[in-house]
Amino acid sequence: MGVRAEATVSLRDARLPADVDGPDDATGVVLFAHGSGSSRHSPRNVAVARVLQRRRLVTVLVDLLTAEEEAIDARTAVQRFDIDLLAGRLAGTVDWLTAEPALGRLPVGLFGASTGAAAALVTAAGRPQRIAAVVSRGGRPDLAGPALAGVRAPTLLLVGGRDDQVIALNEQAAERLAAPHELRMVPGAGHLFEEPGTLDQVADAAAEWFTRHLPVPA
Repeated sequence: MGVRAEATVSLRDARLPADVDGPDDATGVVLFAHGSGSSRHSPRNVAVARVLQRRRLVTVLVDLLTAEEEAIDARTAVQRFDIDLLAGRLAGTVDWLTAEPALGRLPVGLFGASTGAAAALVTAAGRPQRIAAVVSRGGRPDLAGPALAGVRAPTLLLVGGRDDQVIALNEQAAERLAAPHELRMVPGAGHLFEEPGTLDQVADAAAEWFTRHLPVPA
């Protein structure tokens, strides 16, 4: 048994499909913000989500762009870098979670990949009472800009050890984070964590971070 549903997040400017999955006795919920050119069906995020579910966490994988916006983005790559748009959709999804009877009592973590990591950090800064922890995988936290200083949730930045450019961008962002944070390299991993065993390390690190920092629900 458990929580498993296809849901629709109704926002003022969009209706977003979401996949909700996890155990009945969950101690927290993790909302995923996918990265550049990806979707809620991202095999990497789905793999991480399965590990989190085994650690008594409900996962919510949501498409932050509508089908029409994704079609435009596939041609122009513009929407995936519109951090204000992505963060607004993510914050709206956090509010939707809060209003859900089965999920509203649970503490919330955010897992962001690529540009989704920036959206997660902007959302964490804007919802400090609701977001308890953030994990970034191969993220672009630098794109969160001034919001970095407003993040209060403990933040884990995971970067491939061979992803030199993104390592530098994460180091710059870490210097601007006021929240407790850790920048951790995954040895031998490139940007997409396609090397054997590297995504497993990401999933294990994320599960440990969330279970450590998400408070026990009342």
